[in-house]
Amino acid sequence: MPHLQFELNFTPEREEKSAFADAVRDHFASIMSTGTDHIGITFRCYHHDDLIFGRAGDDGQIAFLNADIRLGRTADQKRRLALAIMEEIGVRWGLPKEHIYIVYTEHDGPDFQLSDRVLPSWQTGEDPLKD
Repeated sequence: MPHLQFELNFTPEREEKSAFADAVRDHFASIMSTGTDHIGITFRCYHHDDLIFGRAGDDGQIAFLNADIRLGRTADQKRRLALAIMEEIGVRWGLPKEHIYIVYTEHDGPDFQLSDRVLPSWQTGEDPLKD
């Protein structure tokens, strides 16, 4: 189950978060070659001065993404996903790409636990929640 943890120094409206999460899920499934039902997305919204990123300066909006994903994706897949998410953030909230920082942490499938199963190791084109 990828867990995509967005940290923002601004607070989008509920509807904006929902639409953004839908777009991110679609990008993830398409680029990372998997289903969507196991994708977890969280938003942590902070005050403007609670996030600091040198490239953003002192007065810009900032977005961080900590992405816990299953092992096996290529460097190209990870880069394409990062750029797609940066584009979504830029289009929706006006952040320049220089104000966005994305970090991947990779785990084997069994590190991801759901109530009814343990996820398998990743394989291209799979949907780990299909029985």
